[in-house]
Amino acid sequence: MFVLLLTLNPFENKNSFPDPSLPIVADQGDFAIEVYPSNHRLVVRMKDRTIKKYTIAVGNPSTPTPIGEYQIVYKGKDWGAAFGPRWLGLNVPWGTYGIHGTNKPYSIGQHLSHGCIRMRNRDIMELFDMVPVGTKVTIYGHVLGDPLQDARTLAEGDVGADVQLVQSRLKSAGYFTGICNGKFRSDTTIALKKFQKDHKLVQNGVISSKVYEELGLLE
Repeated sequence: MFVLLLTLNPFENKNSFPDPSLPIVADQGDFAIEVYPSNHRLVVRMKDRTIKKYTIAVGNPSTPTPIGEYQIVYKGKDWGAAFGPRWLGLNVPWGTYGIHGTNKPYSIGQHLSHGCIRMRNRDIMELFDMVPVGTKVTIYGHVLGDPLQDARTLAEGDVGADVQLVQSRLKSAGYFTGICNGKFRSDTTIALKKFQKDHKLVQNGVISSKVYEELGLLE
């Protein structure tokens, strides 16, 4: 199965490009953060110069770290032992995600979080003091998941970058009139069923491989 690579990962494919359906934000200030989930790596750049690299933990396949471009919109302290001493909140439209510490240091370097980016507590303390609110955070990878795995089957109630991408395609095709926020709600179901009817697919409101193909997201 071929999965469209939607975000540039310099470790994987230099001919890829950002997809406009993802949250795109302007650069804010001198700092930028890049996250490479497949490599468990967080990179801090200042004016295009790498100044720090950290090993991190990211989401497991069932609760992946959200791919796309975001901003740090909140800085918090001492949310609880599970979040370590510091929290950097991201403006992901469909849920609460952030970069934070952990009371499970053995998880660092693995896909073991519920979608957030975990750091060693000493590292998040350093990062917290380094970057300001407004810092751009780019999380690289495939919106539809690992290219060696099937894309998620989606239905009402699901959330994520893959939902947002489907909403964007349905909107471009004239079926969806809501906000592309990555939340699979009744308005997305209604639009999807209309699309399925017009393309002679089963009208069940479920995003299957056939729907992905008709939307041009899989080959």
